[in-house]
Amino acid sequence: MPTNASTPVPLSGWTILCDFDGTIAVEDVIDSLLDRYGRPGWEALEQDWRAGRIGSRECMSGQVALLDMSREQLDAHLSTLWIDHAFPGFVARARALGVPIRVVSDGLDYAIHKILGRYGLDDLPLAANHLSPATPPQRWQLTSPFQAEGCASGTCKCACVERARADGATRTLLIGDGASDFCAADRVDFVFAKHRLIEHCRAAGIAYVPITGFEDALEFLPKLLDGSLLEAETAPHVATTP
Repeated sequence: MPTNASTPVPLSGWTILCDFDGTIAVEDVIDSLLDRYGRPGWEALEQDWRAGRIGSRECMSGQVALLDMSREQLDAHLSTLWIDHAFPGFVARARALGVPIRVVSDGLDYAIHKILGRYGLDDLPLAANHLSPATPPQRWQLTSPFQAEGCASGTCKCACVERARADGATRTLLIGDGASDFCAADRVDFVFAKHRLIEHCRAAGIAYVPITGFEDALEFLPKLLDGSLLEAETAPHVATTP
């Protein structure tokens, strides 16, 4: 997985894979851009994706092509978007405990870099779709350097899990909130789940704990590392695979 920083050795054995939109970021970046700068037609693509007629890569590629904005407008908009207030503290705590964090997102790399950069977190390894200018002016295009054969997502998070293991992780923690995290949740060792991911983990019998944000994640991370969170009989709010 190409990154903008060397991937640290997972001293604890764990590596964290963390979704961005709706998890680190308070709101979905691409949705907010489409609401403000999207030309007609992006809603139909959204409906096709939600109905399962197209995958997220096809949906987002078509929607990005409908954005009508300059780079200045894009940057101004991104400057108004925020992340979970406890995420910087969570990153610091994870690093102190020897747990690498990788951001794995089906969103936009440029936006993620810009937003995390305001918090001094632009050195986090990142897998995401690539946003770049197109012709004519104020047009944009999407490419997916982290796609995988047979996967309809722009960023194949299952492949990200396998890459983390290849890089030395003996256990993987996923932190996420929605449909783009469902497949990866089936393959990791534990999940900190928000929103729709909670229901998926519960229905699929995946080991997880529900969180509302990174204040909860800060509380649960040390318990995950010492093993107490994995003891389903004594750890509250944990659903484990039978």
